[in-house]
Order: sequence, then structure tokens, then C-alpha cells
Amino acid sequence: MDPIYNFGIRAYRAAVRLASCKNRKARLMLQGQSQTFEILREKLDPKQQYIWIHSSSLGEFEQARPLIEMIKEKQPESRIVLSFFSPSGYEVRKDYNLADAVCYLPFDLSGNVKRFLDIVRPKMAIFVKYEFWGNYLMELHRRNIPTYIISAIFRENQVFFKPWGGMFRQMLGCFDTLFVQNEESCKLLDGIGIKNVVVTGDTRFDRVATVRAATREFPLIEQMVSDAKFTFVMGSSWQPDEDIVIPYFNSHPEMKLILAPHEFDRERLLELMGRINRKSVLYSQAHINDMTEVDCLIIDSFGLLSSLYRYGQAAYVGGGFGSGIHNINEAAVYGIPVIFGPRYQKFREACDLVAREGSFSITNAEEFANHMDRLLSDADYLRHTGEIAAGYIKENLGATQRIYDRIF
Repeated sequence: MDPIYNFGIRAYRAAVRLASCKNRKARLMLQGQSQTFEILREKLDPKQQYIWIHSSSLGEFEQARPLIEMIKEKQPESRIVLSFFSPSGYEVRKDYNLADAVCYLPFDLSGNVKRFLDIVRPKMAIFVKYEFWGNYLMELHRRNIPTYIISAIFRENQVFFKPWGGMFRQMLGCFDTLFVQNEESCKLLDGIGIKNVVVTGDTRFDRVATVRAATREFPLIEQMVSDAKFTFVMGSSWQPDEDIVIPYFNSHPEMKLILAPHEFDRERLLELMGRINRKSVLYSQAHINDMTEVDCLIIDSFGLLSSLYRYGQAAYVGGGFGSGIHNINEAAVYGIPVIFGPRYQKFREACDLVAREGSFSITNAEEFANHMDRLLSDADYLRHTGEIAAGYIKENLGATQRIYDRIF
């Protein structure tokens, strides 16, 4: 790979090492990467070949998951190695039972790459959405290992389409097929000479439909909302999101709130509860006999949120005042309108639903209040916006099957 690229990776590694002195996520990443080769040697059979699937973090894993489940359903003998780059993925899914091994992906440097591939011996590699690691891709290509990217989406402002982006365009040439979410991505890639592109859609739609079909029951929450006029679910929230939603909730006694913060260490939970001036309780400390008196339930457990949106009449999905919104499909699949912050342009489903008025983007508390006032007071409008959201999810199902059919 280009020396400038390798220098950039080494500089990034050095920055992570420096940050690890104070940053827990950086520390977890380094500790996890130091265990990768030991995990692989312990878990893998050197006589077997594996399907290697790489997701950056938890959100991308949710896009990989439908394909993993389909592979194991149709080819139960298949062996899978699942890797993550971010602690937000690995630390939550390190015990995922459909993978033979789950590990951190070592930094994209030549020695790590060759050692990783020598141990895994992948018969194919599948990357998810935005994962473009030059040395891994080049080495996979050199070894003639079929390589794919799924649920990818491209935008005109990305480096691949810049005059100086030749090094990154070279990475795209390492994929046997790029499975993209939309026609716009296909046209952009065609404009730089990348022809091996198939528009299949986004596997996240299939994942949220599977979650909805599973219909997990939560007696605590059912008791809480049994007499509620309006239940609002706030998922993957950060402080800027909560700064807008919590004051509105405090002043609207007709609402009940299920709040699932993106991070929930003890200090953050205490801070949250201190800002809510109505009866609130942590999910881990809740008792069913008391739930009818609870106005706000704070979720302090992983893995529940995608099933909890079913209890809401509307939802707010966080992240839109930071690097970008989290998964709005998890809420929309239940046929409820979704509200989120202003940074959603990278997400096709958010753009589509805003255009159709099945979701709403807000930039401040006043805009949030305007939308909520109407959702609370106009039952027909609430139902109509929810129907738009549900219909959009339904019409976008099937990406997983299309990808599976092309690969296998």
C-alpha cells in the first residue's frame, strides 16, 4: 500500500495509544487487539477455511447479522470469523453464538494483515458499509480471495471521487462485487470506472423486520404503559438529544417515556435521573408492582432497545447532534413516526422518510415541541405518519436474499 497511507495508519495507532491513558474505548481497543491472535489460534481449526465478516461497530454488525443468519440457516456447516474495529461492537457481541471466533481487527499494517490472514485462511471476506482498509484489501486481492462489501453507500463528497483520491479508488478495485444501497452509489462508482456494482439495498431493513417478528415481551414495560395515553421511546440518546426531549417530557404529564441512552455508566445514569422531575426508575432496579406509577423508565441494559420501540406511539433516535443518527429503522418498523437531530444526510432511510413525512428532523427544542404537540393532539396525523414509516420499511425488504443469491 502507498507509504503515505501506511504512515497515516501508524500515526492513528500512535494517537490511540496516547488516548488510551485517559479514554476507556481506546484502552479497550488496544487490549482487545493484543488478544486477537491468541483468540484466533484457540478458536480456529487450522485445517478449515472460514468466511470472514468484518464490521466496524455495532451498527454495521446489525447490517451483517441478517446475512450471517442466512448463511448459517442455509449452510450450517459454514464456519465464520467475525471481526470488529470498535469496542462498541466487540464488547457487546464478543459472545455472538453464530460465529466460530469474534475478535478485534488489528491495525491495517502489513505484518498484522499477513498474520491475520494466515491464521484465518478465509475462503471469502465480507466487509460492511464503510470499511475500506487498504492493506487488508490488497492482500486479499493478491491471494485471490473473493472479497465483497455489503450495504455500502457512497456520496459525492467522499475521498474516492476527489482528484487526489487515486489511492482510495485502488481499494475499490479489490472487491469482486460491491453491493450498494442505492442507484446514486452505483452511478458514482460507474463514473470512476468501478463496474462490478450491484444495487441490492440495505440489510438493516431485513434485520428490523426479523426483530419485530420475534415480538419479545417485557412485562415490566407492559405494566408501565398499560394506562398511558401516549408513550414516547427515546433510543441511543446523547446529552444534546436529552437537552431537548427531557424538558418537554417534564412539562407533559400525559406522556410516559422509555429512555435508552447510548452510554449508561453510573455517573451518566445519575445525571439523567437528576434531570427528570417525574417518577423515574432504572430498568435494572424496577419492580413490576410499582410500574403503573412510573413515568420514565431508563434502560441500563444492552440488547433491548430494538424490541422496545413497539411500546411507543412515536420515537426519538439520538446521535443527530453528533456524528450522525443511530438506527431509525428499528423504530419505523413498528409503524411509528421518528424524530431525530439535524445530522442525518449520510443515511438514505432518514432522507427518504423525511421527504415522505414519516420522520422529522429537528434542530432545536422549539421544532421538537411543534412536532410533538401535533403528534399528541392529532390522532389521524399520528396514524398517517406511522403508516408512511411502516410502508417504507416493507418496500425495502429483501436485500439479504439478493446478496446471498449473488455470492453463493
